[in-house]
Amino acid sequence: MADLGINIDHVATIRQARLGIEPEPVQAAAIAEQNGADQITIHLREDRRHIQERDLYILRETIQTRLNLEMAATIEMIRIARNVKPDTVTLVPENREELTTEGGLKLIKTHKKQINELKEVGIEVSVFIEPDPDMILMAKDIGADAVEIHTGKYANLKDKIEIEKELKRIYEAAKIIKETGMRIVAGHGLNYHNIQKLVEMNIFEEYNIGHSILARAVFTGLAEAVYEMKMLINS
Repeated sequence: MADLGINIDHVATIRQARLGIEPEPVQAAAIAEQNGADQITIHLREDRRHIQERDLYILRETIQTRLNLEMAATIEMIRIARNVKPDTVTLVPENREELTTEGGLKLIKTHKKQINELKEVGIEVSVFIEPDPDMILMAKDIGADAVEIHTGKYANLKDKIEIEKELKRIYEAAKIIKETGMRIVAGHGLNYHNIQKLVEMNIFEEYNIGHSILARAVFTGLAEAVYEMKMLINS
């Protein structure tokens, strides 16, 4: 069975819109866990546009499943992660002008230093990259434990031929990840409709999904939205 990671960043986005105290991301995490989430994912951005350090520390103490911290590979973020010790850190690119993460991280040899700093305190390290064989082999070479394939391009395509072409690229990348022994994760832009093609590949160990689940929760409630997605990825 595949695991489901729920990204709760946009619960904090609503709270920060008025710089108030609600809605509470910690409460969202609890509801998600109670309805099938295997992991809670948050992105602590350098500009603190949604998740705050306070959220990170409280979640570390309260969640019952796993905590996945998405972050840039900066000195500040490495320090915070080493202090909090989430179960997983996912290294992602970060651009302050972007609305959401726009693509995969371009791995370089010097990322090995940051990965080692995280692993030496017992944190699993995942890297968020494009379905590119060279990037995957680089991830293995610099010590990543897992690869999260950026599925944003697939999610945004409309042409059926282009969709099938991208799905093939994703599947071939996933096979390489599996051959290297790293964990295989998919994330970005996934929703209740486009997830099925990835589920049919029967290769992904985990999916990280946020916006689509929280969007549906506006109409159905968070508990039902999480439960329905968990059923879809394990259908």
